[in-house]
Amino acid sequence: MNNHYQYIQCQINPNGVGELILNRVDKHNAFDEVMIFEMITAIETMAKSSACKMLILRANGKHFSAGADLNWMRKQAKMDFAQNLADAHELAKLMQVLDTFPKPTIALVNGAAFGGALGLICCCDIAIANPKASFCLSEVKLGLIPAVISPYVVRAMGNRQARRYMLTAEKFSADVALQQQVIHQIADDLEAAAQPFIDAFIANSPQALSWVKTLVSHLESGVIDEQTLAYTSEQIAQIRVTSEGQEGLNAFFEKRSPAWHNATVAQGAKNDN
Repeated sequence: MNNHYQYIQCQINPNGVGELILNRVDKHNAFDEVMIFEMITAIETMAKSSACKMLILRANGKHFSAGADLNWMRKQAKMDFAQNLADAHELAKLMQVLDTFPKPTIALVNGAAFGGALGLICCCDIAIANPKASFCLSEVKLGLIPAVISPYVVRAMGNRQARRYMLTAEKFSADVALQQQVIHQIADDLEAAAQPFIDAFIANSPQALSWVKTLVSHLESGVIDEQTLAYTSEQIAQIRVTSEGQEGLNAFFEKRSPAWHNATVAQGAKNDN
């Protein structure tokens, strides 16, 4: 991994766990155009890496992220419409590459997660926060709107609850975030809480995990029509005849571990020696 980053750290552990770590502690991990570019680059690199089986997004320091950096916002205020549009497209790209990452993703949230940070969290498949975590969609206080992150936040919270928290800009706790489906779990030890999910992902078919993410994204509208039925039927038929699908079925009937699980275990043992 290229670790010549200014504001983030990246690594792929021996067991295939990729980590993207926000590392702008002096600014409470607030992001600007440089940090956004670095995150996009790291996510795209890990998406293409065969060594990376999943991605964990976490942060150094007391806070996950304070959202947008103040100096970055000052620069935006002086930009014209075209410059602001290009700037917004980069943030939108960050959310998209994380949301469509072809492998499982876990967000580990400590401390404050404000503004755009909620977008990152809602783009991840699983989110775990510590009990002292706090959340806020604060944009309207500044005369702005949480536009770029809104598709992901509304998808997680639902339209009615998103209206409340986007309109009031009120802070809410980890308990409320759990109720509103922004996070899945609250835990004092975030890494320990993530381990069962990591173990599950390692045990499961990498191809199937990727296909599940694509499948679920196609079903977000909730409409079950003839097109949906045709799509889902085609998906299961296609994966059954792939080499990994065949291996999974044969391993089950032969009462043995599938090849992908054995390969992961062997790779971990090799790296430990």
